[in-house]
Amino acid sequence: MGRGEESQPATGLQVLPPGRLSYGMQLPVTSLSTLYAEPWEVEAGPAELRRIARAADRLGFAYLATCDHVAIPVRLAAAMGTVWYDPVATLAHLAAITERTLLLSHVAVAPLRHPLALAKQYATVDRLAGGRLVLGVGAGHVREEFEALGVDYGRRGAILDETVDALKAALGPSEFPQFSGRRFAFRGLGQAPRPARTPRPPLWVGGSSPAALRRAALRGDGWLSQGDRRDQLPQRVAVLRQLREEAELDGPFAVGAISEALYVGSPAWDTGGRTLTGAPDTLAESLRAYRAMGADQIQVRFRSRDAAELMDQMQAFAEGVAPLLEG
Repeated sequence: MGRGEESQPATGLQVLPPGRLSYGMQLPVTSLSTLYAEPWEVEAGPAELRRIARAADRLGFAYLATCDHVAIPVRLAAAMGTVWYDPVATLAHLAAITERTLLLSHVAVAPLRHPLALAKQYATVDRLAGGRLVLGVGAGHVREEFEALGVDYGRRGAILDETVDALKAALGPSEFPQFSGRRFAFRGLGQAPRPARTPRPPLWVGGSSPAALRRAALRGDGWLSQGDRRDQLPQRVAVLRQLREEAELDGPFAVGAISEALYVGSPAWDTGGRTLTGAPDTLAESLRAYRAMGADQIQVRFRSRDAAELMDQMQAFAEGVAPLLEG
């Protein structure tokens, strides 16, 4: 992991301990989709967010993640909500109150922005966080967002391909990066501060379509699942590995998965039929299957009725389940 002290800059693209199953979490409060948000999050705000982030940092969570939408159309607002905290502002805020945990955008809808603008924003976050940024990017799925911002929705995949390439240059060690592509080109333009991590922050790519898997394997430093089921994950990992082997790519590459909702212990309330519950050894045995499928990290989510119960669950997981993930 990166360190919080600027005098000891983070280095390398390998940010997860090799050979282990790491665990991180999507931040509550920052997005209120009905697919996963708990009812208590509607009335929560920055105070709860800070308490939870500090708890995750203290308890050894590998990363805290936040996702990205600029604006939600009326047709989707009932399901997705309109509360989506800006990831750059949120991660910069968390950089000041955490010391160890990685800060992940899962995912930034990169085609909506020029890569130089993205590089400026996320390089600043990485500098503020002492090298703890992981920039996760994806193609996006809300057509109206693209139309409102004047970006061709139908070409978003191709735009993202070039954006990832441009970001690798713009976030690299050069103060005056150079890139020339079909849509974007820059040279002779200096950007500082540079990222704290060298040679650059890792770029993890999200999405499960054939094009997204190819993009992650050939252009990214990792792959972010968008919620693939357990029966789908082995095939996704096999495709990623085959693509990288054929391209003779052997650098660090982190494979992610999103676990089912969890509750450590026996809940005294209805946590839903798709929630994994039970003693720490029971949960650890179930989650170890993700490592066997090829995952390097799992994103966990806990059912809870308020922020205090969420932090209790985080502690129960970190102290009871996490030590058993390798056993």
